[in-house]
Amino acid sequence: MDNYPYNLPPTPAHMQSLDQRVTQVMKRVYVKMFLALILTAAAAWVVSGTSLIYYMAQHSWAYWGIFLLEIGLVIGISAGINKLSSPAATALFVLFAIVNGVALAPIFLIYTHVSIVKTFLITSAVFGAMSVYGYTTARDLTKMGTFLYMALWGLIACIVINMFWANSTMEWIISGAGVLIFIGITAWDTQKIKTMASQMPEAGYGRLATLGALSLYLDFINLFLYLLRFFGNSRN
Repeated sequence: MDNYPYNLPPTPAHMQSLDQRVTQVMKRVYVKMFLALILTAAAAWVVSGTSLIYYMAQHSWAYWGIFLLEIGLVIGISAGINKLSSPAATALFVLFAIVNGVALAPIFLIYTHVSIVKTFLITSAVFGAMSVYGYTTARDLTKMGTFLYMALWGLIACIVINMFWANSTMEWIISGAGVLIFIGITAWDTQKIKTMASQMPEAGYGRLATLGALSLYLDFINLFLYLLRFFGNSRN
């Protein structure tokens, strides 16, 4: 992290410097995440007004191709973060945000614009509250994070099963569980990013900001989609 002698108690000046650096990283995380959300919303809005959205609806292979591209980009950023330069990692994140916007465009065919905006505002409030909690709490959320990720894998398994079962009651249960899981993961991810920022050399701040922004961005998007199941009004 730095050359501070760990066998001595930290001085107030050192702690203040560390807090300032952590705050600096977290600001960059939130700015990148916010800009990525704007790009996603813009891409979804633009695509929703073109014939591409209908092509995606009629040709499932196109949607699956976009989905696989998204997975590839997330893996590329996460696995290669230590090898990528900060600008390269940011560029991949920007590309992912745009591609994800294309993937989310069909929600404009399913839900009313008003309900989408309403759900976005609700998601912002819930996400903000949990991220603040994760940043400020003195409680170690590691055990909770481990449990939540185990629950997330269970949720994915239920989603796959319900793709074949197609049970509406199970869909509602999955949506409710998804909301609770990503509410908790938001707090845990925020604390994890804060901890990493306090331990990482300053040279890695740019890449950490991108990786942290990606994590919180995914938390926000997933929370939004699950809440949309409850607050979205169908266009039909």
